Parts: sequence; C-alpha cells; structure tokens
Amino acid sequence: MWPAPVTLSGPYASLVPLSQDHATDLAAASDDGNLQALWYTMVPRPEDIVANIDARNATLGMTPFAVLDPTGKAVGMTTFMNADQASRRVEIGSTWYRKSVQRGPLNTQCKLLMLAHAFETLDCIAVEFRTHFMNHKSRAAIERLGAKFDGVLRNHMIMANGTLRDTAVYSICQHEWPAVRANLNYKLAT
Repeated sequence: MWPAPVTLSGPYASLVPLSQDHATDLAAASDDGNLQALWYTMVPRPEDIVANIDARNATLGMTPFAVLDPTGKAVGMTTFMNADQASRRVEIGSTWYRKSVQRGPLNTQCKLLMLAHAFETLDCIAVEFRTHFMNHKSRAAIERLGAKFDGVLRNHMIMANGTLRDTAVYSICQHEWPAVRANLNYKLAT
C-alpha cells in the first residue's frame, strides 16, 4: 500500500489512520451544519459513516485519515487518493470537516502535514486537488494553499442527486513546494 498509513501531528490538528473507533465523533461531525445536504459535496450522512469508513479503508489507492482536533476528537476526514507510486503523484481529497472547525487553522495544518509528507517523505513530483466546479468555497481554499488551476474535467462524475459534476483540478508541483510550505507556515504563525 502506497502511501502507507501514518500518523501526522501538528499543534492545530492530527491525522490518524481512519478506523471505526472514529465513527461516533464523525457521525456528530457530519451532522454539524447538515453538511450532507450540500448538493455539490459528498459528505456522508451520520447513519452512513460506518459504511463510509469501511469503503475508504477497502479502496485501493486510498489512504484515509480521521482528522483530530487538539483535544483528540475526530472532526472530519481526509484522504490520500488516486495514488500513483510509479509516477510519484497523489491526490489529497474526499476532505470534509464539521462546520464548527471550518475557516480556522485546522485545514491549513492538515494540508501542511499532508503536503510535507507527500513531498518530503514520499518524494512526490506533484500533489493534486479536485473539487466540484460549483464548490466555490473549496476552490478558494485550494487556491489559498498555493495550488495552481490545471483545468476542468467536464461531465466527470454523476452525483448522488443525478447532476453531472464538472471537476476543477488543481496541483502543486515539487519545485513549488518550498514557497507553498513557507506560505502555509506563515498562515499558521499569524
């Protein structure tokens, strides 16, 4: 399995291998702000958390994490996915956080931890991010990380509600990582 499960920790968040031990916290997190009602996202409903954890852990090319706040409570999920070891590329995706921790340092910390692991440990040449074209908040957050817009995969997916998803694709390349790392560290320090 590449990337192998690992624990990554910082002052604002920790990423630990996703397990059923996190199900109760994650069901409550999904219900905070009724996240599953957002038509352009794929946040599991509270009653679907157990199955979602099993599915993420069973999918080849996925290394899923529970996102823990500083108290150790699971407040969301994120995943290394679409991993391609031969080409040294990985996507960071299927990320969601409970509403009450959004717009704080937690996401910045998580992305710093995952990007550092991807570029500095896994020696990735690129890290990709994908989101629904209509998810303007997610697109803005990805751009604030320093990722560059690569393009749109039109009619890329059929969503649960039957709509077709155009997927906005972003990436950070290995040579861009030092500047992105400096920017993320600056954001966490201020």
